[in-house]
Amino acid sequence: MSNTTAEPPTDDRPVVFRNAIVVTVDDQRRILPKGDVLVIGQNIAAIGENLAVPDGTFEIDAEGGIVMPGMIDTHRHMWQTAMRGYGADWTLTQYFVWYYLEHGKSFRPEDVYAGNRLSALDAIDAGVTTTVDWSHGLRTIEHGEAALEALRASVGRFVLAYGNIFAGPWEWSADPEVLAFLKKNNTGSDDLRFQLAFDVTGDPAFPERAAFEAARELGLPVTTHAGVWGATNDDGIRLMHENGFMTPETVYVHAATLSNDSYQRIAATGGSVSLSTESELSCGQGYPPSWILRQHGIPVSLSVDTSVWFSSDLFSAMRSTLGADRGWEHMRAHEKGDTVTHSHLRAEHVVDWATRGGAESLGMQNLVGSLEVGKRADIVLIKNDASPTMLPILNPSGHIALQAGRGDVHTVMVDGTIAKFDGRLLGDELASVKRQVESTVEYLQGELGEPSWQRGMNPDAPAAEMLDNPYTYTEYKDSSTHQAESDRADAPV
Repeated sequence: MSNTTAEPPTDDRPVVFRNAIVVTVDDQRRILPKGDVLVIGQNIAAIGENLAVPDGTFEIDAEGGIVMPGMIDTHRHMWQTAMRGYGADWTLTQYFVWYYLEHGKSFRPEDVYAGNRLSALDAIDAGVTTTVDWSHGLRTIEHGEAALEALRASVGRFVLAYGNIFAGPWEWSADPEVLAFLKKNNTGSDDLRFQLAFDVTGDPAFPERAAFEAARELGLPVTTHAGVWGATNDDGIRLMHENGFMTPETVYVHAATLSNDSYQRIAATGGSVSLSTESELSCGQGYPPSWILRQHGIPVSLSVDTSVWFSSDLFSAMRSTLGADRGWEHMRAHEKGDTVTHSHLRAEHVVDWATRGGAESLGMQNLVGSLEVGKRADIVLIKNDASPTMLPILNPSGHIALQAGRGDVHTVMVDGTIAKFDGRLLGDELASVKRQVESTVEYLQGELGEPSWQRGMNPDAPAAEMLDNPYTYTEYKDSSTHQAESDRADAPV
C-alpha cells in the first residue's frame, strides 16, 4: 500500500484514488462525497466507495481533494508559448501585425518545436490532458513536422489543427506535401488526431471553398476563428452554410460578433463554440458570447488561446467565463432598472465546458471528458494540504471553478499513466525544454534587434483624457478638519 509521499509506479500496476470528492461529469452529473476511482491499464475500472482493488494496487490518498476528469482545451496556439507574456499589453491589431505581417515568419521549425514542447508541459501541469494545437504558424512542411514531432514527444492527448497564416488556405491546403503529411499521419489514433485550421473572411468569391473540400476529402473537421471583430463576420458563416460546409464537427472559435442568424445556422448544423474568454475580453474580438450561446442551445467548450498574452490554464478560463457572463447579465439588467436575483450560468456549467464540453466538440465523448467505467483514465486530483484555499470544500464545482488553481493540481493521469504527482511534473523534460526555449528567445531577439524587440513588447499607450472634476478647486473641509483648526486656535500660546 502506498500514499501520496511515495514515488508513483513506473510499471503498469493498477492505481486507485481513495476517499476523494469525485466529480464525475457523467450523464447524471454525480458527485461522490467520499469516493474511490480505480484505474487498470488505460481505463477507469471502477468508481464507488471502499472499492476492493487488486493486490499490488498503488493507492493515492485523495482525502481532502477533488478527483475530476482531465480538462480539455479546444484552441491553444501552442507554438507561441515560447514567447510567454511578451504581448501582455497588445491589442488584437498589434497581435496581427507582430505575428501575421512582421515577425511570425521568423520562427524556425525548431522554434515551433520548442513552443509546443513547453506548452504541452504547461497543459499537464495545470490538469489539461487534451489540447488542440491550433497550429497556424506552419509556413513550411518542416514546420508541420516539427509541431507533430513535439506533440508525439510529449505526454498528453492532442489534436494537431494544421494551419498557415502566411498563405491563403486555398493555397496551403492544396500543397501536395501538406496533403501527404496529413494522409500519412492521420492514422485514427486516440492520442493524436487532426483538424484543418483556417478562417473565412467573407469574400463573396468564397476562396476558402478549396480548403473545405480538402478537409472533406481528408475526412478532417475544420476549426475556424469566427465572429472576430474586423476579421471574420456573418458573411463567412453564411457562405459556409450556403455551400454545405457547416457540420457537427466544426468548431467556431470566439464567435463573439455574430448576428442571431449566424448563431441559428451554427445551432441548426450542430457545431460548437470554443470560448477563450480572457482573450475576448482583452483583445476585442467581441464580448464573450456565453449568454447568447446558451439561448441558442449551442454546445460550448473552453480554451486559453495563446500564452503570449493570457493564462495557460482552464481554471482561469472557467473563472473569467463566469465573471464575464454574470457581469453582462447584471449590466443589461441595470440598464433597464432591474436587478438580477439568480445567476443563470453556474459553476457546474463551466466545469462541464472545461471537460465534457471539450470532449464532445472533438468527437471524443466516448473516450474522455467524464469519469465513467470503461473510459480512458484521463484524471486530475486537486489536492493541496499546505494551502488554506483547499478547505473547506463545500461546493465541489464552485471550488474547481472559483477557488482552485494550477498550484493545487496534485496528480495528473493520462491514459492511465501518471504524468504529475504530489505537485510536480514527472521526468526530466522540463530542463531540456527550458534550454530549447531559451535558444528560441535568444534567436528571435537577435533577428528582431533590441529596438524592435522592445517596441513589440511595449507598445505605446494612448494618452488618457482626464475628466474635469468640479470639486478639485473648492475650499471643502470636513468636520474633523474644522475641529482640528479650532483646537489649534484655542490652544494656549
